[in-house]
Amino acid sequence: MSKMKGAIVVNTERCKGCQLCIVACPQNVIALAQKKVNNHGYPYVEAALPEQCVGCGSCGIVCPDGCITVYRKKVED
Repeated sequence: MSKMKGAIVVNTERCKGCQLCIVACPQNVIALAQKKVNNHGYPYVEAALPEQCVGCGSCGIVCPDGCITVYRKKVED
C-alpha cells in the first residue's frame, strides 16, 4: 500500500501571518517564521517540519488570502 507525501509552498509576500493555517494543520507542520517579515511588514508562515506533511490540504483551504499551495504524491513503502 502506498502512502501520501505532501509539500506546501507559501507565497510569503501575500501572507499576513493570520495563523489560521497553523491551527488547521493536523500534523503541526506550519509555524510562524521567526524574526522574518515580508515586504509589507507582516510576519509570515513557513513549513517548519516539511517531512511530516501528508498533503491533507487543510492549510490551503482555511487561508483567506490563498497563499498556500499544497502538493501531494504517492510514496511506495
